[in-house]
Amino acid sequence: MIQAVLFDLGGTLHQSSASPERDLWFARRLIERLADYGVALEGGPELLAQRLPVNSEIYKHRSEQDLRELPSAEIWSRYFLREYGLERERLEPFSEELSFLYDYERPRVMRRPHLKETMEQLKAMGLRLGVISNIISRSVVRHFLAEYGIEELMDCVITSAETGIRKPSPEIFRIAERALDLKPEQLCYVGDTISRDVIGTRNAGWRLMIQIRNPGIAHRDAGLENAGYAPDALIEDLEEIPGILRNLDQRNQSA
Repeated sequence: MIQAVLFDLGGTLHQSSASPERDLWFARRLIERLADYGVALEGGPELLAQRLPVNSEIYKHRSEQDLRELPSAEIWSRYFLREYGLERERLEPFSEELSFLYDYERPRVMRRPHLKETMEQLKAMGLRLGVISNIISRSVVRHFLAEYGIEELMDCVITSAETGIRKPSPEIFRIAERALDLKPEQLCYVGDTISRDVIGTRNAGWRLMIQIRNPGIAHRDAGLENAGYAPDALIEDLEEIPGILRNLDQRNQSA
């Protein structure tokens, strides 16, 4: 019987979008904030707006190979700002702030419909709730949860920034199991990607995997659609989740 439902953040609890205009706005924001700390970036915001998306993809590719999240200062020094020759030690004191800005301000974020109502309904069903998220900021997930009015409903929040482990590694799911003192057969995960969420849940052997559609990440799953990885349920809206869990309980009771 399912005892807890854990969620991905980006693409699942909210969706995000980007544009060249947004990239340029964020580049200006980042340059101004770095200047506050006495760090000057040469070349102006237009150059940074071109470099940052490319460099973030280079880092993402690296992290997908070894499924490890690097500390923020290393991410910014070695990858995101790699052309600027900034030492990790120089960025260390404010690197988490940079990562927070990157995850919170860089994309345009819209929470999913029926988010709070769904969480409250699941909680009323006696289920425990949590988050497992691949993200470079240690603090931004709880910030989003508080903003959405659901932080107090969460029994655990597990991030790659804090653990150093990224989905689809089963290790990050094991950390959640230990935090909740539950077994894989008692757990459900909700996410939007095949590459991280469906495969991660299967790697961990969790009882139920629910995938929510997110057309914006189709490129991340290119080539995996017919590779034998499928969710137990594919949904359009978070409000479908309570019904899926009730139906599962009814089937288990009649079996």
